[in-house]
Amino acid sequence: MQETTQTVYLGELRTKARHVRSGDEIITDAPPDNKGRGEAFSPTDLLATSLGSCMITIMGIAAREHGFDIDGTTAKIWKIMASDPRRVGEIKIELTFPKNNYSDKAKKIIEKAAFTCPVFLSLHPDLKKDITLIF
Repeated sequence: MQETTQTVYLGELRTKARHVRSGDEIITDAPPDNKGRGEAFSPTDLLATSLGSCMITIMGIAAREHGFDIDGTTAKIWKIMASDPRRVGEIKIELTFPKNNYSDKAKKIIEKAAFTCPVFLSLHPDLKKDITLIF
């Protein structure tokens, strides 16, 4: 099995990760509140962003399977740090859907998909996840 990513430390609290299959690259930088410059996503930013992206992706799959779409859905994501030990303590996500007059059934499908995405299910139960769906 081939690795998913290859990451190299560039110095100055910065890394470059390359997605092996596509060759896409992401730079990470330590945030200013942790001795970094904050000039790129921090690793913990990517954790929070991964949750939002995963939720939208799984909702999109469910919508496609049920004959409707969520094209244009947006996610605002907040990452709240905690201390002792330093970690992500809370992720707040506000998902806003386009005005498509979703049926009650479609809304239930979307909600179920959101809360069963692999990232959501992989996060520790102690990590607070505050998710709002706006239709």
